[in-house]
Amino acid sequence: MEYGKFAGVKVVDNCVWLQFEKQTVNVEIITDEIIRVFVPTWMKDYKSVAIEGDVAIPVDFDVTELDGEDKKVRISTSSVSLCIGDDFDFTFLDKYGDELLSSFNGSRKLKETLSEKSMSLLAAEGHDVSDLKSKDYKVQVLFKLRDEERFYGMGDKTGFLNKRGYAYENWNSDIPQLHHENMPALYKSIPFYIGKGAGYVYGMFFDNTFHSYMDFGKESSDYFYYGADEGNLDFYFMAGEAIADIVEHYTYLTGRAPLPQLWTLGYHQCRWGYESAKDIRTVAKAMREHGIPCESVQYDIDYMEGYRVFTWDDKEYEPAGQLIKELEQDGFKAVCIIDPGVKVDKGYRVYDEGIKKDYYAHDKDGDVYVNEVWPGDAVYPDFGREDVRKWWANNHKFLTDIGMQGIWNDMNEPASFRGPLPLDVQFSVNDRLTNHAEAHNVYGHYMSMATYEGMKELTGKRPLVITRACYSGAQKYTAVWTGDNQSVWSHIQMLIPQLCNLGMSGFTIAGTDIGGFGGDSNPELLVRWIEAAAFSTFFRNHCAKGQRLQEPWQFGDKVVDIYRKYVKLHYRFLPYIYDLLFESQITGLPVMRPLVLHYEDDENTFNLNNQFLVGENMLVAPVVEQGATKRMVYLPVGTWISYWDGKRYQGNQHIIVDAPLDVLPIFIKEGSIIPMYEDVQYVGERPYDTLTLLVAGDSAWGSHYQDNGEDFAYLEGEYNLYSFTYEDGALDCDMLHEGYEKYKEIKVERL
Repeated sequence: MEYGKFAGVKVVDNCVWLQFEKQTVNVEIITDEIIRVFVPTWMKDYKSVAIEGDVAIPVDFDVTELDGEDKKVRISTSSVSLCIGDDFDFTFLDKYGDELLSSFNGSRKLKETLSEKSMSLLAAEGHDVSDLKSKDYKVQVLFKLRDEERFYGMGDKTGFLNKRGYAYENWNSDIPQLHHENMPALYKSIPFYIGKGAGYVYGMFFDNTFHSYMDFGKESSDYFYYGADEGNLDFYFMAGEAIADIVEHYTYLTGRAPLPQLWTLGYHQCRWGYESAKDIRTVAKAMREHGIPCESVQYDIDYMEGYRVFTWDDKEYEPAGQLIKELEQDGFKAVCIIDPGVKVDKGYRVYDEGIKKDYYAHDKDGDVYVNEVWPGDAVYPDFGREDVRKWWANNHKFLTDIGMQGIWNDMNEPASFRGPLPLDVQFSVNDRLTNHAEAHNVYGHYMSMATYEGMKELTGKRPLVITRACYSGAQKYTAVWTGDNQSVWSHIQMLIPQLCNLGMSGFTIAGTDIGGFGGDSNPELLVRWIEAAAFSTFFRNHCAKGQRLQEPWQFGDKVVDIYRKYVKLHYRFLPYIYDLLFESQITGLPVMRPLVLHYEDDENTFNLNNQFLVGENMLVAPVVEQGATKRMVYLPVGTWISYWDGKRYQGNQHIIVDAPLDVLPIFIKEGSIIPMYEDVQYVGERPYDTLTLLVAGDSAWGSHYQDNGEDFAYLEGEYNLYSFTYEDGALDCDMLHEGYEKYKEIKVERL
């Protein structure tokens, strides 16, 4: 991208238009801490998918043309400055004048092209040669890479917490094969990262839905870069004092996850392979017989009639609604899968309606585009159109009428069996006709939006929507899981950095398939997985056809006992998890957090991949190595108390703890109060009228949020907000807000 000499500046409202010889750059002041840089090489009036509404607020800022040999302009708010000169040479500075991020004055070090002979030899032996060539991208910007800089975020990209030295692609991809640490792309595209170094932190969100690339120093130790095949250069720079500030700014831009229904945070059991009502009923009955709390036994694709969406197979699953109503009597809620591919089948209502109203994507010649998914030949709704989303939303009435309470969106990258969708297939983005190249990464986003709005309208409750594919901002509509993982130790190890990075990227309700989706789990792996996932906000065991059955009782009584222990532990701490999700409405912070989020200047946390915080007050250190019965735990500054035996440890040190198969090391920070509930087999089994407060230390403080856990009445003030202080053996309770029926009893449990 060429810019040339800086030629002039013009200020219009909160926008500073910079004219270069060959390009125009718009700098938009969003808030004191957020600056948008927009280079309209493709579309001048682009409307974001991730950012809804006008997020800019009135801000006082200065624009100064600087004297010197090279003409420059400085744009300053009270929190951040941006200096720009010739050839779009720029530097972001904090309020003290210290550098945060600068452009790199140089070109990329592209890989040398191998000879055709060498490429052929490598390909013949089975090597992937696609990564052996590199190129400049149509949209591209290079940044100076500092020695100590680390990178966090990017959603659930594979690998480690810190993305330094890795390269990624934003192109939603259905990959059922084993996921390894350096995979460029998975199901989601979240082009947001947090840059952190000694004494500085900042965030960057690149709002471009085309296929894009982010290299965090893999190609060179001198620079890192962003590139895209098409679209604009459009990024939002976020300044702050701490990593938590950046998360708050990013979720201010792209939105925050609404409070979920309380039951949705409980345990879910699923298998692609429950092929009849008998299978579902048997699993549900066994859950209760084994005393393992459970909210749903979910319906995968087999419940449909010939994989036709919004249908029910009465033959194998009994008349629609009958099984759902039966299991409701024992506390089970119904959750089912829905795919976007609609079966090509004249006489099938959903297909016929979509054809009549022209709701499906077209090929470049104007014909309805057909590919293949589970039902065979299938067509794809154009979810980027508002009328299509409303139609799709209304189709959920069939499901809600028979008692369905949650929807799980899958295959929405979109996946296809007959080769990838061509880039010239015609879809829409924000009701503007475009092509698949632009729409691909937001297809799942729009599907989730449609599902959320439909379930909200049809039920009046907070929707449970789960999606595999999405784009930044989808957290406003959906929970996520990390897709088709495998029953291998490397995937339980990836669980922690994946969920922590998803959390810092706005997705506060997230999980992995416990035990692994593909492959055969084993007793030790399943036990360690339920322990590692015990504080995840989407808490589901799921596996595939052809793999070993993965319900805990398939592995013997010892596994059942440990499994039950940690599912019950999850339910015990539900009010704490729910409190953190309430907090997230204000701060954007997730439930599962990497230690670096709160101890960002402690070098022991910079690359800590195998433990995490739950909020600020709980530290969890799962065992994620086969055969291990002890593990090293890092405790940051403060006093930490073992949850299991009350032993106290001073922080700022590594300790070795015993961790036999049935023990998940958990530590509570001294001075905190953690709310807990009594045992239930499912949310709603009996009223939560007693609150137990786990008090860590002789003096402690905490808060707690309470509402009906179902609908949106809390937005009208129907909730309670408690403030607790424990001192000298006495508990003091203040009501910060009172608008809901209070607990009958509040008890104290000392740690």
